[in-house]
Parts: sequence; C-alpha cells; structure tokens
Amino acid sequence: MKAVLYPNFQKKNALSCAMEVCDVLDRSGIQVSISAQYRREFSGKPFVLFEDICDSVKNSDIVIAIGGDGTILRCAKFLIGTDTKLLGINTGTLGFMAGLEADELNKLSQLTTGEYDISERMTIDVVIHGRDGDKIFTALNEVSARSGSFRISDFEVYSDGYLIGKYRADGVLFSTPSGSTAYALSAGGPVIEPDLECIEMTLICPHSLFSRATLFSADRKLKLVDRTAGGKSIVVSVDGELDEYIGENESIEIMRGRNNLKFVNLVGNSFHESLCRKMCKPIK
Repeated sequence: MKAVLYPNFQKKNALSCAMEVCDVLDRSGIQVSISAQYRREFSGKPFVLFEDICDSVKNSDIVIAIGGDGTILRCAKFLIGTDTKLLGINTGTLGFMAGLEADELNKLSQLTTGEYDISERMTIDVVIHGRDGDKIFTALNEVSARSGSFRISDFEVYSDGYLIGKYRADGVLFSTPSGSTAYALSAGGPVIEPDLECIEMTLICPHSLFSRATLFSADRKLKLVDRTAGGKSIVVSVDGELDEYIGENESIEIMRGRNNLKFVNLVGNSFHESLCRKMCKPIK
C-alpha cells in the first residue's frame, strides 16, 4: 500500500503532524512519498520517497492532505480522473472536509485493515465561453460568478435552455453538496448532505425582496449569461481560485463533473455529527 502526503506547512502544527503521520504509516507497512520540495524537512526519514505529486497520485492508494479545508481543496485537484482516495487531516481552524483530527493519528493503521468509510463526492464542471475561446475547470465546492468591481451585476440563468430568471445581484454561486457548508452557507444557502447529488444555486446579495437558494438535479445543464453593460464585469472563480473574467453577452455553463472523488473517514462520524461539532459553536 502506498500513501502520498500533501502538507500545508503554513498551518500551525502541520509539520509535526506530518512527521508523526510518516512514522505511523511506516510502522503500519505503508510506503510514504512526498514532493521533493520537502526533501530538507524529511531528510531524517530515510523511508520516505520524494516524487512529483502529479505522478505519484496515479499509482498510489491514498493521498493524505494535512492542513485545513483549503489544503484539502487544492489537493483534490490532483486526484481528479484517478481512483485514488483522499484523506484530510485537520490542523486548521475548521477542517470541515477532514476525515481525521490531528490528535487521532493512531487510527491511520486502519488503512491497512479496511476499517474506514468511503464517501463519494460529486464535482461540477464549468465551461467558460469567453472571447479567448472555451476553458474548462472542475470544482469540488463551488463555482462563483461575482461582480469584478463595486458595481452590481445583471445576469440571466438558464436550466437546459429554459430561462430560470433574470437577476441583479453581487453574483451567484453554483455549489456541490460538499460546497453547501462553505461559501454557499455564508450566502444563506441550505446545508446539504454530501452524499446527495444536486447542484445548488445561491444568489450573493441579490437586489430583490425575494430570493431563495434553488436546488437542481445533478443532470441539469445550467447556463449563466452576463447582461451587465460595459466591459468584463463578472469574475468567475473555481473553489476560490483560477479567476477568469467574462463580459456582456458572454456566458458560462455548469454541469455535473465527469469524475467523483472518494473521501476517507476513519472515525465513523456521520455528516451531522461533524456539522454540529464544528459549526454549532463559536470558532475560537
């Protein structure tokens, strides 16, 4: 069995956590690899292999992301299109997507016995139709289309070619169930169990007396058309990264992603247990 580490050493205690993870995996007979950029930090671990993560994820059983939710999101991009599983270890503030906390590392030995749960998470693909041609990206959490300035945006949303509505707002979010507890939750959207398959649409600060999040079947093809007069007025972000601009009469399409991702949960907590433990109390 082979595991790849993907640490974020900007997070407090991530380095010490990664060192302990290496030792637990090695004692369990699991081969460990990590990017060569961390050769200095892991020079005292002679059993660690140094490989490019783009190559190592393709022939590994699991990738272990050590950090917060942002770390897990960035790590997930490398797994798209593979059958490799993802385990997040939380050393951040919330770590809602993590399947293990930093004080539960002894449970890593269960990877060799199969004593863990797998949660398949859907993704969404976005096609950006701009003046420079089409660009395709994949999101695990959400695609946001929001004003690129302090101006309010005008846009239309279609579902399978049918006009859903014409909106004035700071923007709109198209989220997976996994992303329902991220930006969409802060924008007033509902909490959705991650095992469900649907696409959530949540307006960001709409200029309206009535606005509610809308859930679409995962098989719908959604389209947003920018109707804001002027230049490039809407910026499109994929999981908070990869900003691309569209302008008047340009559009994006959102649909079910071509690939699901497999998340590992070693502690057996249900989604609602994790939700209450991490989000039903003030963050210190």
